[in-house]
Order: sequence, then C-alpha cells, then structure tokens
Amino acid sequence: MRRVLALLCSFMLLSAASAEDAANYPSKPIKIVVSVPAGGGVDTVTRVIAEGLKKKLNQTVVVENHGGAGGNLGADFVFKSDPDGYTLLASQPSPITVNPLLYKHMTFDPTKFEPVAIMTKIPNVLLVRPDFPAKTAQEFIAYVKANPGKVNYASQGVGTTSHLTAALFEKVTGSKMVHVPFKGTAPALNAIIGNQVDVIFMELASALKLHEAGKARILAVATEKRLPNLPDVPTMEEAGLKDFTSDTFNAISAPPRTPKPIVDKLNKAINAVLQEPDVRAHFAKVNLTPAGGTPAEAKAFIQAETKKWGDVIKEAHVPMR
Repeated sequence: MRRVLALLCSFMLLSAASAEDAANYPSKPIKIVVSVPAGGGVDTVTRVIAEGLKKKLNQTVVVENHGGAGGNLGADFVFKSDPDGYTLLASQPSPITVNPLLYKHMTFDPTKFEPVAIMTKIPNVLLVRPDFPAKTAQEFIAYVKANPGKVNYASQGVGTTSHLTAALFEKVTGSKMVHVPFKGTAPALNAIIGNQVDVIFMELASALKLHEAGKARILAVATEKRLPNLPDVPTMEEAGLKDFTSDTFNAISAPPRTPKPIVDKLNKAINAVLQEPDVRAHFAKVNLTPAGGTPAEAKAFIQAETKKWGDVIKEAHVPMR
C-alpha cells in the first residue's frame, strides 16, 4: 500500500511540475532542428513557422539544419534531447515513419516521438519528360502495362516519396518499370527535362513550374479531387486507379516524454501561425497546403502513413541500407 501511495505521490508531483513548466514555457530560446539541408521544402516551411512562433510565443526560435541519412541524423539528435520543449524536430515523412524499414541500423524509435503538428501537405503529381509518347494519364497507364521494363522512373533516392509512389503505381497497375534513383530533387528533375528518364512522381511545388514552362508535362494529380491551379488535369482515380493518393508532408515533433501541456501549447501556437493570412498567402504561392490540427490527429495521420507506405516497402522489396 505504501508503495502504491508513493507512486501516486510521485505521479502527482510530476504532473504538477509539468503544469508549472508549461505555464512558464517558453522561458528561453527554442531550437527547431530541420532534418534536411538548408534550402529544401521542409527547411523553407519551418522557417516560415519559426518566424510566426517568435511572435506567438514571444520568444526567440532558432532553426538549425542537421541533414543526412534520410533525415535520421537530425531525428536522432532531437530524439536524445531533453524532453522540455526547447528542442524540436522538423522533418519530411521518412524519419518519423518508414525509415526503420529502410535502414539496418537505427539509433532511435520514430514511434516514440511526440507529434506536435503537421505543418503542410504537398500533393504529388505524375510528371513525364517533354516528348514522352503518352499524352494523357490513361495513355500512360496503358503504355507502361504494354511495355514492361521499358519505362524508367526517377526518384529523389531509395525510400523517398517519389520512389514509393512509383512502387505503389506498379503494385496497383500490375506493371513493371525501372527505378533510377538520384541524390535529391534537382538532379532527378534535370534528368526529366533532359529526356534522360521517362517519368517521376513529384510534389506539385517542384513540378508545376516545369509544366507551365513546357519543360515537362503533368498528366495526373495523386489527390482525391482536382487541384484549383490545375483544373484540367485529372486525378489518378479519374484515370482509372481507385483510391490512388499520394502526398508528402512536413511535421513538427518533440522528443519522447515531452509533457503534454507543452506539446499542446506548441500545437496551439503553430495552428495560430498557419491561420495567419500572410502565411497562407506565402504557402499558396509555392503550392503548399497548410495542415494543422491537434496532436492526436497528427499522431493518427503519421501512424496511417507509416502503415500505408510500410506495406508498399515490404511488397516492393525495397532494399535496406
């Protein structure tokens, strides 16, 4: 009985301490560690959010880039940081979802992070080289199925969203393409516009300018509905692939065991930033969709994404590094 009472008292003291910490939070600068090099999509979004958080929380917010190993280096740094809300992770999906299926040696457990909020979502599109024979999404599907192993697709690297979306396409169509991985977005897109590869499943923000300039062609969008800025481009479902959706996202996560009151305070501030008209206008210009929502919704979304793409990795036999 004494042991139970002691544990109960300890829990009450910890809860009281957490509430007090949250009430005074933040009392010093916050550091957001971005899991990609400077200049990428995650980095750009994070810096916009960080600027807004400075105003909402009345505190300095510093952004640092810890890129490498598919986001694992930055994620590991934050995972092992103090769970006090002063070191946060801004990442693409892989380090908080499927990287355990892609890397043999993981030094952290993505499922233990405390999801704070989804910052933005970015729809993926089917982008082909300028002179690819197929002119529509339906023609593309038919062409790939009629020419097994003859169509090659680019990706930003093994295990990236562009790779896994192509693998999902192969799965649902029963087709076979040749994977040509690159080290990042720029070289992959250069290969598309240079007619060195045939196709890539790429986020809209990177593909739209090429499409508008006639340097590549978007044949379909991997969203549930057509996009307002591409009203004449069909969805993959309209092209005949039921429930074929794919997007990438940027998330803010906290180290394991970060107190809920602090996570909730951060979440409320991020949601407020995402509702600012200037932030929404900025994201609209670069074709990003503000997300937001509760920590519980972020957790459920990340779990669903992990399951979806984890199944694709297993069925496509994507090799581990």
